[in-house]
Amino acid sequence: MFESTYFKLRLPREADLKSWLTERDGEIRIGQNVLFRGGSENWKEKKFHILGVKEDVGPRLNLGKGGSHTAFEAFISRFLAVQSNQFLNGNSICVHGFIDSKEPIDAISHMHIDDLDYLVSSWVKEVVDCGGIPIVIGGGHNNAYPIIKGVSESKRLAISVVNLDPHADTRAMEGRHSGNPFSYAYEYGFLGHYSVLGLHESYNNQFILDHLQEMKAFFTFYESWLEKPFKFQADIDKVYDSHFQTVMGVELDMDAIAYMPSSAFTPSGITVDQARIYIRKMATLEKVCYLHLPEAAPKTETDEAVVGKALAYLVTDFVKEYQKSHH
Repeated sequence: MFESTYFKLRLPREADLKSWLTERDGEIRIGQNVLFRGGSENWKEKKFHILGVKEDVGPRLNLGKGGSHTAFEAFISRFLAVQSNQFLNGNSICVHGFIDSKEPIDAISHMHIDDLDYLVSSWVKEVVDCGGIPIVIGGGHNNAYPIIKGVSESKRLAISVVNLDPHADTRAMEGRHSGNPFSYAYEYGFLGHYSVLGLHESYNNQFILDHLQEMKAFFTFYESWLEKPFKFQADIDKVYDSHFQTVMGVELDMDAIAYMPSSAFTPSGITVDQARIYIRKMATLEKVCYLHLPEAAPKTETDEAVVGKALAYLVTDFVKEYQKSHH
């Protein structure tokens, strides 16, 4: 099974299923229909592959707050409790479990991230090799790099990525962390074209803005949506139209959402409904190849409910819209 020096992919165990699954007489929940990855290879027949990442090493190395290791647990039980009905029955989904550190990591270093990169990119490549779409929940935005790498290596081409995020995450290549995954992916030839929507003007340093220009990235600012709300949809449509037939990964940093418990919490940002509009649209791209929802960091019970439910909406939106448009 997938394992590296510091991290391990833990497949769903009996104890996990007991805490994740809820049932009610007369109803079917998608948790009763999804496949949980075990020893056999039958998972390769599924289209959507869910992986949790329980780490906050990336955000901490980026001098941010920890906590992103808690998002997957908040999500999974709420997601699996969603009704199985005519809109989504869960039959096309496999839950692979989660990547976790083997021991608590106190003194963090870039070594840990390199180690995590290896594990995440290996898992992603295996899924994409089987024709599947990885859906990665939790952890820091540092994991965008190994996801892009895994897809790119499987498809043998540089892919495009769209990210809705207050921060471009194109910081200098000073050792891997959650602030520079797209710099590394671009530099190493895995990322061909980068689009980032809704940047916050005052939260990207000049190096980052200049670097986006050098990368020939397409980028827009949240402030323009405040002045002209219709620009939110226009920006999404523009990226969609120009990448309709491109192999395209979809990123949403959960700290783009106002008041979302996350590693870079903000009171100014998009709504959960706007996040859903973005995800629903991008799921209908002809060659959409992955979904990544990092950086949520719930601490309290209320935080968990908000994060878990928001993530469940976004993942169900993605799967439903994909299936509708790709049948």
